[in-house]
Amino acid sequence: MMNNARFITWMSWALILGMFWVVLSRVPSDQPQAQQGALAKEGFAAPDFTLDLVDGGTITLSELRGKVVLVNFWTSWCPPCRLEMPAIEKTYRSYKDIGFVVIGLNLTAQDSEQAAAAFAQEIGITIPIALDRDNAIGNLYRVNALPTSYFIDRNGVIRSIVVGGPMNEALIQSKVEELLQEGE
Repeated sequence: MMNNARFITWMSWALILGMFWVVLSRVPSDQPQAQQGALAKEGFAAPDFTLDLVDGGTITLSELRGKVVLVNFWTSWCPPCRLEMPAIEKTYRSYKDIGFVVIGLNLTAQDSEQAAAAFAQEIGITIPIALDRDNAIGNLYRVNALPTSYFIDRNGVIRSIVVGGPMNEALIQSKVEELLQEGE
């Protein structure tokens, strides 16, 4: 009986100390995002990146602050990606002069630069095509399915995530218009 009581006392103290450790080791949610690590989810600042473009040069997400940004993760072999790209391109052409930018972020580690460039040329894509050669940005944004699209407001905050597809033009336009109107 004495051993059983001692065991229960010991386990109770271990449980109490464990609970204190969990509570005290948590990072409070009001701490800066850098202390928590980049979180690619709605309501959080979009993790920054700089990538090479398929036609030369580079693009840096943070340099697009003040604009509404659609970051679309895709590959040339993905059927829904191929189906939604014309709608993305058409929306880009309609809104690019009023503060809308698209980054077509090709997961080049799962594709190839040549295939991405050929696909862009085949359907007349004019959006910037960024190359994620080592899947670092795909991992940072936790891309688990293709296509995946992040709608980012003028302040650099992720406002909507669309996983899977294809997105149609009406859906893309409604999300873009909503974010553009917020900045007026």
